[in-house]
Amino acid sequence: MALNIIVQFLPMRNRFEGKRLCRAHLQSEAAMASNPKTFTFKDVAKHNRKKDCWIIVRGKVYDVTPFLEDHPGGDEALLSSTEKDATVDFEDVGHSDSAIEMMEQYFVGEVDASTLPAKVKHSPAPPTQAHGASNQSSGFVVKMLQFLLPLLILGVAYALQYYGKRSKLAPQ
Repeated sequence: MALNIIVQFLPMRNRFEGKRLCRAHLQSEAAMASNPKTFTFKDVAKHNRKKDCWIIVRGKVYDVTPFLEDHPGGDEALLSSTEKDATVDFEDVGHSDSAIEMMEQYFVGEVDASTLPAKVKHSPAPPTQAHGASNQSSGFVVKMLQFLLPLLILGVAYALQYYGKRSKLAPQ
């Protein structure tokens, strides 16, 4: 479709020349796809604003600036995916096949994998003894309440029934 628009706006003397231009355009697109530009992580990380937003997904770099306003998750979803490898964020959302196809129009190159920062594994700190003791004591209280509360309800029900019968038998 874009190819036809390009051909329509180029001055040509005859149909043959238009076909030749189409063929040349297709060849240049194929050359670009086989030799994409490679960016360092620092280069991509500089593009982290609303007017200039690039993200990295699956080793590819995308300039999503024109898509910020149209993104279903809002521009903040894309802006929060800058300055990092957003592959996990992208895959966690579960994008449709059409969304993945749409990304290709924003493709600008690839990222040099050796420049990506090492992934930091966040593991929770082991609980301290005081924190662990607190959890144990609160667990004990919960278990006691689970045992005593039904007994209390049964006791109140029995007392109401007993006093209810007694009041009916008493002379008025």
